[in-house]
Amino acid sequence: MLRSLNEMKGYSLRALDGQIGKCRDFLLDDKSWVLRYMVADTGGWLSGREVLISPNSIGKPDWASHSIPVKLTKAQIENAPSLAKSEPVSRIYEVEYYRYFNWPYYWVGSVGDISVGHPVFPPSELEDETGLLPEDSAEKSSHIRSGKELIGYHIQATDREIGHLEDFIVQEEGWYIRYIVIDTRNWLPGKKVIVSTGWFHNVSWLKKKVFVEMTADAIKRCPEFNPHEPVNRKYEVKLYDYYGRPKYWDSLK
Repeated sequence: MLRSLNEMKGYSLRALDGQIGKCRDFLLDDKSWVLRYMVADTGGWLSGREVLISPNSIGKPDWASHSIPVKLTKAQIENAPSLAKSEPVSRIYEVEYYRYFNWPYYWVGSVGDISVGHPVFPPSELEDETGLLPEDSAEKSSHIRSGKELIGYHIQATDREIGHLEDFIVQEEGWYIRYIVIDTRNWLPGKKVIVSTGWFHNVSWLKKKVFVEMTADAIKRCPEFNPHEPVNRKYEVKLYDYYGRPKYWDSLK
């Protein structure tokens, strides 16, 4: 099932032993375009720190009640490695976080493993004496970006700018970021379109731009996106057929 990340912001979060707050933001991997963490707003309970929830602990969202189950206790969340607000998520922090929960590192394994975030190797078999993986160093950062930060980035087609990023469409199974929603109101009043993250050319954090591998005219004529309707397979087929791109679900068969 494909869902809007904006829709899930504000959903209540239920730990195994009670409410822990609300969903505030999502942290995305800008390399493989997978959701890596949910950021919880715990009110005054754990003030002064970011509370990150890995998809490893996220249950199936209840869309009717606007709530998301978290398969952890309050004590597990409270005692997890602390990250100060506004502090970037480094690979060093992630090693500590994953070691605490005794989860396998998502950044190790085959390409397929990286995409879904569930490699098979336990941390203890891969770490060196520093607690980092051999290919990592103390200076190396992960590819984690705030979804909230990316909202508003300008979209650059191959020939000109066409709008700005408004939302992300995520696949619930595996938490893939399948599409971005582009608001073209400054160019095509009222029209919204979606573009696959697989069609990106580059993301410039300095220029606050997302570069896509298609012309503005092609996007102008693409199937319009209605945010009040679900992104289903029928719509996806129409979208991929229009662009003449290989369908991602064919490679999963």
